Amino acid sequence: MKIKVFLFSLLMCVILSVVMFTPLFQDSVNIQENKQTNLDHVNTREKSRNRQNTEVSSEQIFQGDLLLVNSEYPMRETGIKSDIVNLFHHADLTTGYGLLNSDIYLSKNVAQQFSAMVQAAAEDGIHHFVINSGFRNFEEQEILYHKMGDDYALPAGYSEHNLGLSLDVGSTQLKMETAPEGKWIEHNAWKYGFVLRYPQDKTQITGIQYEPWHIRYVGLPHSAVMQENNFVLEEYLEYLKEVKDITVTIKGIHYTVSYHYFKQGMTLHLPSNHPYTISGDNVEGIIVTEYE
Repeated sequence: MKIKVFLFSLLMCVILSVVMFTPLFQDSVNIQENKQTNLDHVNTREKSRNRQNTEVSSEQIFQGDLLLVNSEYPMRETGIKSDIVNLFHHADLTTGYGLLNSDIYLSKNVAQQFSAMVQAAAEDGIHHFVINSGFRNFEEQEILYHKMGDDYALPAGYSEHNLGLSLDVGSTQLKMETAPEGKWIEHNAWKYGFVLRYPQDKTQITGIQYEPWHIRYVGLPHSAVMQENNFVLEEYLEYLKEVKDITVTIKGIHYTVSYHYFKQGMTLHLPSNHPYTISGDNVEGIIVTEYE
């Protein structure tokens, strides 16, 4: 009898282990640095048949979702996302969370991703999100800077809020450093393309104090690679410059990310049979992200 009870208990432990750890495997991220050898040339020639040469201008360096904006690299106004909307007038984008006021603006695409993230958090029992700040144009940023000073604001062009890709998220219950909403974002935001831009252990790199409320949209697979390696954006872009080309697999979707230093008159060999995105880094290069 004791043996049967032991075996039954052992079986239940195995079943519970499988149930508990299944989400971990579902969210697994596989990253491979691509170093071409002679054996890869055949595959390279095959891929080239499904590619087109596209010339890119220097303006591309300053546009896209991966722009680095900090005290050293201010953005240009051409880097502002073209799909900025007032969230107060888009009820379809604000389901499940609140707005601090009626003047919260954001990229429509980013708002859609944030909405999907909030819905996922609700399934985990997290319900009290509010957006306190989103996009600010250069004029608004300059006014804020003169009002708040160096300690609490940045000049126009030096703040990520000028992109339309960043937002300050709060909880209606507690401060974000202790709120369940803050903890959930820290561990899950990457699945929806967001990163905690100014984490506590990276202040020497970002130059910004810990802000548990400030998240930035970079998109997949970039957020996954950053989460997996504990990178902030400065570190991630340096990593891409070094390795040049990586392949990332997330839930059966295969991404290829390649970094290209810009040269005048350069052309990129872009795929003609599957989707891709292009982003500058706001410094000296262009990142191509393919997915299939």
